[in-house]
Amino acid sequence: MPYDIDFSLAASPQIELELCKRLANIRLLRNITQAQLAKLAGISTGTLIRLEKGDGVSLDTFIRVLTAMGIQGSLVTLLPDPDVRPMDRIRHAGYERRRARPRKKSPEAPAWTWGDNTEKKP
Repeated sequence: MPYDIDFSLAASPQIELELCKRLANIRLLRNITQAQLAKLAGISTGTLIRLEKGDGVSLDTFIRVLTAMGIQGSLVTLLPDPDVRPMDRIRHAGYERRRARPRKKSPEAPAWTWGDNTEKKP
């Protein structure tokens, strides 16, 4: 089934709605009613309905529903593993980053303006 959204271009509400639609489709494919899933997840049916509409629910609720459906393993693919790759360890001589710091900007040359190229006569 092709997806209707390009996650790299979509706004946050569009992504939320798409994820919630996918969750509802998985529920339907498994032939689980909203009431059954809500009970398994420990949430109200109304909360599940709001979730499937993309009306904004907590992350806890989203995770509960994934767990109740047995697809919480999909969360692993949601974010990459933050461990440092072996090549990065070699490149940085075993040093692991502990804080983020913005890169230092190189000094910029002042902007050119009219009259800068005229020489002063003695």
